[in-house]
Amino acid sequence: MDKAKASDNSVGDTEGADCDMNETDEALAVRLAEAAGVILLGLREAGELTGKALGAAGDRDANAMLCRELRAARPDDAILSEEEKDSAARLSHSRVWIVDPLDGTREYGEGRSDWAVHVALAVDGVAAVGAVALPGLGLTLTSGTPLPLAPASRPPKMLVSRTRPAAEAVHVAERMGAELVAMGSAGAKAMAVVRGEADIYLHTGGQYEWDNCAPAAVAAAAGLHVSRADGSPIRYNNANPYLPDLLICRRELADEVLRLAASYRTDVAD
Repeated sequence: MDKAKASDNSVGDTEGADCDMNETDEALAVRLAEAAGVILLGLREAGELTGKALGAAGDRDANAMLCRELRAARPDDAILSEEEKDSAARLSHSRVWIVDPLDGTREYGEGRSDWAVHVALAVDGVAAVGAVALPGLGLTLTSGTPLPLAPASRPPKMLVSRTRPAAEAVHVAERMGAELVAMGSAGAKAMAVVRGEADIYLHTGGQYEWDNCAPAAVAAAAGLHVSRADGSPIRYNNANPYLPDLLICRRELADEVLRLAASYRTDVAD
């Protein structure tokens, strides 16, 4: 992931914003995630850019819209975004919008569908509202209207990075007899668990708050287990937005995953 960046949005440019101050936080998150998806799909379908240049343009344009609209709609809140300059002022805010305008830049640039847009609201450090748009699939998942959980897979399916599967996840999968499923962005993997395409997403390679705040909110609302890899709760709007690990899984599998993850860390330490 890129270097952590953030912004305080108590002061911002609202030129051209058309906001409804009665719009709920949930509706705002969904609207903006989907609008960013439209921007990103339009850029890609135009065919003028490819690869890294396409990803950079998508990040820039989607982020500009998200931050502009959030500043207009919620002028008293702060913003933490991958694509905005950091400001410690956000630490004094109880309400912080945490956004990733393009999660899965590589997949987006390669013309794949496993990328996402994240728009979340953390309140007092807790992921309270989340919307994850999967524009390549034409889907948006939200904490306000959680999907019913599908039956568990047998054997369970564990999601891993398509480019760098974490050793800890491989260790846990082998001992559980789980099937490894490679997929792109963090949001795509988390939503695959929500959608019943997989059962476990264990990430220990490091992320930032914008990588998992919206997915965590959606997954928790759907009734899934969401925590750090040691079982502790995830806190947001930290001075350093780096998060070492994440576990999203079916509740009935959580104890075993956490136990095996702990045994791996013990073995490595020895």
